[in-house]
Parts: sequence; C-alpha cells; structure tokens
Amino acid sequence: MFDGNLRFGVDRVTSPIGKLLVRAGVSADQITVVGLLMSVAAAVAIGMGRLQLGLCLLILTALPDLLDGAVAKAAGTSSKRGAFFDSTADRVTDALLLGAIAWHLLETDRGRLVILPMALLGVSALISYERAKAELLGYEAKGGLMERAERMIVLGFGLCFNAILIPVLWVMLALTSITAVQRFCKVWSQATREISDSENQK
Repeated sequence: MFDGNLRFGVDRVTSPIGKLLVRAGVSADQITVVGLLMSVAAAVAIGMGRLQLGLCLLILTALPDLLDGAVAKAAGTSSKRGAFFDSTADRVTDALLLGAIAWHLLETDRGRLVILPMALLGVSALISYERAKAELLGYEAKGGLMERAERMIVLGFGLCFNAILIPVLWVMLALTSITAVQRFCKVWSQATREISDSENQK
C-alpha cells in the first residue's frame, strides 16, 4: 500500500541525494551492503533485548534501502542485477529482524510465543513469492493491506513500546495473511480472465 503510494514523494527527496552520492563515488551496491550491515547490528541489539536501540538502527537501515535505487538511477546503472541484489537484501533483513525478535522472546518468559515472529516471517516470504511468481508468469501482484513498508513501520511501534510488541506481532501476522490472500485472489482473477478470453477466441 505505502510502497506504491509513497514512492513518488520519496523519489523527489532521494533523487538529489542520489546525485550527490554518485558525485562522491558511492555506488548503489555499496549502499545496499551498508544497509545489510545495519540490519545485522539492529538484529543483534534486538536479540540482546535492547529494543529501542534496535529501533534506532532499524530506522538507519531504512535510509540505504531508500537511497540505493536513487543512486543507481542517478549513475545510470539501474540493472536487473541490482534489483535482484536489493530484493534479496530486503528478504535477508526481514529474516534477521524477525529472527532477532524470536531470539529476544526465547530469553524472556514469553518464549512460547517464538512461533509468532517465525509465522510472520513465513507469511512475509509467501507474499514476496506470490509477487515474484506472478510477474514471472506475466501477471501483476503488487498491493495489499500490509506490504514491506507497512510491516517495517508497524514493527517499529512494537520495538518502541515493549509492552505492545506481542499485540503488534499478532496484528502484523493477521494483516500480512490478508495481504497474501489478496495477492492470490488478484492473480487468480487475472489468470481466470485470461483463460476465459482465450476460450472466447476459439
């Protein structure tokens, strides 16, 4: 939802920054690597129970994620390789953060709820797979109640206020599951329409 609606506004801000970074000799891949390193640091902080520090590092992690595309565009180096690297880095970041939350829960009296971030990771991977597979087949599968941008924002609230972390995870799991269903139905509808059109042409 936010991923698409906010992209134009974000690009207006990041585009001039991207040009400055290109002049400084910074590449998009270097920025993506910095983002990965920041996500590792955020995961370690969260796993050790330093949730507010983890939140600060999570916010810093978002900056490279916003800037790598702007740098690639400014340098004229946008490529399928870069898009693949960026998407893979996003999935690794998701796994690190949710794995760190599971680690944190194991160290508390809420250890039995470790399944919650793991289930969220699984459903998050599912909606990413749905989009990738749909686009491979020629369908469009963007959108839904909770895309990655929403997940990061809502997760930030949970990290900021430890008392609401578990309710936040439940909300994220519910909305991400709904997003998975939305994407499935969207692609199913497109595929069904294509079959119907093909049969009508016979």
